[in-house]
Amino acid sequence: MALILIPSIAFAYDGNGKEQRSDYLVMFDGPANKGLFKAFGVQDQDIIHEYDLLDVVQLNLTTNQATALKNHPQIKFVEENAEVSAYGQAVPWGVPHVQGTAGHDLGFTGNGVKVAILDTGIDNTHEDLAANVKGGHSVFTDAANLDPFYDEDGHGTHVAGTVAAINNDLGVLGVAHQADLYAVKVLNNSGSGSYAGIAAGIEWAIQNDMDIVNMSLGGSQSSAILKEFCDLAYAEGLLVVAAAGNEGNRGGNNDTVGYPAKYDSVIAVAAVDQNNNRPTFSSTGPAVELAAPGANILSTTPNNRYAAYNGTSMASPHVAGVAAQILEAKPTLSNVEVRELLRLSAKDLGNSRQFGYGLVQTVDAIQY
Repeated sequence: MALILIPSIAFAYDGNGKEQRSDYLVMFDGPANKGLFKAFGVQDQDIIHEYDLLDVVQLNLTTNQATALKNHPQIKFVEENAEVSAYGQAVPWGVPHVQGTAGHDLGFTGNGVKVAILDTGIDNTHEDLAANVKGGHSVFTDAANLDPFYDEDGHGTHVAGTVAAINNDLGVLGVAHQADLYAVKVLNNSGSGSYAGIAAGIEWAIQNDMDIVNMSLGGSQSSAILKEFCDLAYAEGLLVVAAAGNEGNRGGNNDTVGYPAKYDSVIAVAAVDQNNNRPTFSSTGPAVELAAPGANILSTTPNNRYAAYNGTSMASPHVAGVAAQILEAKPTLSNVEVRELLRLSAKDLGNSRQFGYGLVQTVDAIQY
């Protein structure tokens, strides 16, 4: 019978004088010989799990036993069983870029603020949105588009996540992660709609006492009726935010802001990247009022998925989220006063036709 040499080692004890034990993963070098464990005092109850595809056994061992096994020629590996944890949620770069996370640290998360997302709908079963989606409405009457919580296109769900993805252990984090979201479906499952539909969505937002309206949509043609509805919403106390458009060019000198963003009652939001440069797609012109992150923005998409999108559609909800944080912090402010605060506290980025007053900032606005 082969002589097994067990090296002399120091013993580790717990507070009761018993030798400490831990879980280890042990892999044989060649065919498994589990009888080997008996020579090291390993009992049947110490064998936690035996794997099928590799000669690996999970054992509960003392430090002495583990060290001895590690030095045996028939053993390839002895590793203490390490703990792992879920990676948890990611914080998209845009959220701290607008001081959203700094606002969270001050206790401002948009709690109680109602934000209407006029878009393709919101997947209200999404793991990162469900608790914050409080209601909705569709302007369509056909069966395919009647449900505001069915978002085949995915655009509205992405926008909603930037505003208010939940602060939990998964997915992403929204700028105002405790705001109340309302899915107002004005774009169909293909991402198309009409000015009449947008007007109906704005009307619903007014009638249902929304605080903020986000419109990550637009067209190149003006409409006197749509302007009247935007003006009415603003007059009724709603803060109206819209994407400036994705019709920019490399020079950035043209007037390419779309509607409804171009109306005076609406905050037109342009896009910036992580270096505060204007992506060439971002529309420009004198109507641009604020800038926000709009390049490679990670957010929620239907069916518990996530994706990174580009566009001023992604910039607009950052402003809506910041506005929700401000309204929570300063609930007595009117929409006009919140808008003025957003302008005064924005980080100046230069060319006003490209960036307006500058990059929107939560904490600077709250503390202004």
